[in-house]
Amino acid sequence: MRQDDEARRDTAHEEQDAQKARKDKQEKKKERAEAKAEHSAVKLEAAKEKLAQQKPQKPPGLPQRAATAAGAGVWAYTHRKIHEVEHENVGVESAHKAELLAEAGVHKATRYTKRRIREHPARQVEKWEHKTMKANANLHYQQMAQEHPEFQSSFLSRMAQKWKIKREYAKQAREAARQGAKAAGAAATTTEKAVTYASRFVRRHKSGVIIILLLFCLFLILNSVFSALPSLGTGMMNAVVGTSYTAEDEDILGANEDYTALENKLRQKIANIEHTHPGYDEYRYQVDELGHNPYELTSYLIAKLRTYTRENVQGELRALFEAQYKLTLTEEVEIRYRTETDTWTDEDGTTHTDTYEVPYEYYILHVRLQNKTLPVVVNSLLDAEQKEIYDITLELKGNKPYLWDDIYTGGGSYDPGSDYTVPGEALSDPAFAALITEAEKYLGWPYVWGGSSPSTSFDCSGFVCWVYTASGVHNLPRTTATGIFNQCAYVSPADARPGDLIFFTKTYDCDGPVSHVGIYVGDGMMIHASDPIKYASINTNYWQEHFYAFGRLN
Repeated sequence: MRQDDEARRDTAHEEQDAQKARKDKQEKKKERAEAKAEHSAVKLEAAKEKLAQQKPQKPPGLPQRAATAAGAGVWAYTHRKIHEVEHENVGVESAHKAELLAEAGVHKATRYTKRRIREHPARQVEKWEHKTMKANANLHYQQMAQEHPEFQSSFLSRMAQKWKIKREYAKQAREAARQGAKAAGAAATTTEKAVTYASRFVRRHKSGVIIILLLFCLFLILNSVFSALPSLGTGMMNAVVGTSYTAEDEDILGANEDYTALENKLRQKIANIEHTHPGYDEYRYQVDELGHNPYELTSYLIAKLRTYTRENVQGELRALFEAQYKLTLTEEVEIRYRTETDTWTDEDGTTHTDTYEVPYEYYILHVRLQNKTLPVVVNSLLDAEQKEIYDITLELKGNKPYLWDDIYTGGGSYDPGSDYTVPGEALSDPAFAALITEAEKYLGWPYVWGGSSPSTSFDCSGFVCWVYTASGVHNLPRTTATGIFNQCAYVSPADARPGDLIFFTKTYDCDGPVSHVGIYVGDGMMIHASDPIKYASINTNYWQEHFYAFGRLN
């Protein structure tokens, strides 16, 4: 029995300790709730005072509206004049578009910032009203929980009590909102009175107001003009940067040298085909010209990578090279026949000779090199935004035209383009007439390094080979300018006639003495793949300095 009494006493002491701990815990919760409620109330009162001190936004008066209209007129006039001439210069057009985007962004950001600043006091009141309502509801619940412990008996009863308290405070918040609406109405009435007063002032002092408006308009015009100058300068600077090659010159030149080294390696591989693949009876070559425009290569790399160094661009160079060039070797076996004789003597001593056609296998290796050309490959590897960067940097040569001043540029000061008529007496030759008919189909087409068909456009040798073959005048498989020259008989300038070929040297740095070829049409004129394909005089200083020889296909 004594043991049972001691156990009951211990249990009673434990219950008392637990009850005391619960009371202490509840007291701490109540203290924290009181502190939060007090803090929220102080913040709410401060926010309300700040909102009450905020002056209502004044509608723009007549002077301000006039000034705004004048400023808008100046702005529209300035941009209209720039727009009229911007298409003459890509840099100015890019700068103008950049400036318009910047102005629109600044205008939107300014309006957004002003609105946020103007609405900040009201948002603070709303924020602290919500926090105060929540803190008061929690404090009220903690007080009731301390006075009535039964509210803590279950989760459902506690939640029901909290919901009831929050509904009461929400009702109080709605009442406060209605009072705020009344205050806003009073502020609107005050604003209307201010507008009426301003209108009366303007009617009584018309002359003075007009003078003030004129002076203010003059100030706005001068201010707009002077402020537009730095913006235009900044826009033009942005346009220059946006159309320039961002890589260092040594990296640009080095990457181009590495790409040229890949082409030279492929050229050497083709030249050694008969040594690396011996044993064939015949080798047949259909090889496009190897070469590229260094500005096309650099514009592609800039559009793709934005900037680069010679070291980190090697993978991109290899991928581009493999996309541009495709070398295929195809073996063909023909069954051919050779004549063999068999001589024998019969029993009578008569000699007989029999002839036989003996079949044998004739092995041919077809060597085909296809140059898809950089413009075609680039078009498939870049997205729309990158293509825009490629086009503009290529057109302006990345604002670095000094990088390769030894590449073919078309030369000559007299280039009639397509506005030239071949003399009628020259067209009396049917072969030449067929040649010119085919050639003039492509007047105005762009010069494409390695191009050899209408699907890619042409370079100089590709144009000549296509025209002669497609016109039926002469079957001239695709080869280089030097390759064409090697198939021609020399013709003196005095004996040159329409339909002959004219060769030039050192128009750019290349292997072999011949770097460019055109079709001579008589009277000191030629049609050739310049950029674009066009007629040109051969008597200009440029072409006379680079003249090599006339030739006639054998």
